[in-house]
Amino acid sequence: MPTIPSFGGLRGRANRVAPPAPPIPVLLSAYVVDCGVYVDGVRLPGRWTHIDAVAEVRRRGEGFVWIGLHEPDERQIQGVAQTFGLHELAVEDAVTAHQRPKLERYDDNLFMVLKTVRYVEHESPTTANEIVETGEIMAFLGADYVVTVRHGKHSGLHELRSGLEKSPERLRGGPAAVLHAIADHVVDTYLAVTDAFENDIDLIEKAVFAPRSPVSAEQMYLMKREILELRRAVMPLANPLRRLAEGCSPLVPDTIRSYFRDVDDHLTTVSERVTSFDELLTTLVDATLAKITLQQNTDMRKITAWAAIIAVPTMVVGVYGMNFDHMPETHWRFGYPMVMVVIFLACIVLYRIFRKNRWL
Repeated sequence: MPTIPSFGGLRGRANRVAPPAPPIPVLLSAYVVDCGVYVDGVRLPGRWTHIDAVAEVRRRGEGFVWIGLHEPDERQIQGVAQTFGLHELAVEDAVTAHQRPKLERYDDNLFMVLKTVRYVEHESPTTANEIVETGEIMAFLGADYVVTVRHGKHSGLHELRSGLEKSPERLRGGPAAVLHAIADHVVDTYLAVTDAFENDIDLIEKAVFAPRSPVSAEQMYLMKREILELRRAVMPLANPLRRLAEGCSPLVPDTIRSYFRDVDDHLTTVSERVTSFDELLTTLVDATLAKITLQQNTDMRKITAWAAIIAVPTMVVGVYGMNFDHMPETHWRFGYPMVMVVIFLACIVLYRIFRKNRWL
């Protein structure tokens, strides 16, 4: 990933300067994953509460706070919301989750929702019950803070934070650089998931056109449902990324906007692949249904052919089973063998006719 240049230190608001507060070792709450203070791209030592962290940043007049939350409830997030001045509607969305990817602007901060996806490992796509698992990352972006709220077990940002802390030049970009790193990370996972999905679709395609395929129409619809879930995560994100790349807010400086354009390009690639997967699966569903219909027609022809063959001896036996004295060849010594031979020859002739017409 290219280096994001620094665009200058962020300035705190003079009328909100807090008195000096040395870092106090504290135990983070269960829903607070991490809280760090970054000045000139370097994380300050010690552990911080969100109140002490924002006070330190505004006392210095530079740097920013990055606090990460995991599935907080409404009561737990209220303290953070009041400290950073987060809008109540955005806070409500962050708590309830199940939001579409979007970007909203509230007063002096941005609120962005991203859908995360994870490929669920399985033995075969023909027997899997779930292929894609989704989660969410919400990010509140301000002049001197970024608050991330995660939903889902697979949406962790620990490795991303550690990687950024090893590259101070990237963190010098401020909160917008963190938002870019999160968006870039999420879109990269989309690419990885589509790569794995492509392998599954190739296997499904081979199975559909193989003789006596084990793939059922139900399994094909499961694949389409998983593609639809992936589509819901990918497609709505295009507009928020485009708005960030076009400079919808002064919180995203020009030096960062170009990197959002790069993420948008990667998302376009993912969107095109997801669309092609959906179209291919539609074709495979049609092929599967046509194959099932053809198999049913073949089975019906076989049943009809055998029924026609069985009808010959049934008819003859039925005639000679009637209780009449004067019937042809009833008292002839060779009457029974003759009837059996006639039945056998008639069945053989019908069998050869049906075999020649490929009904059997």
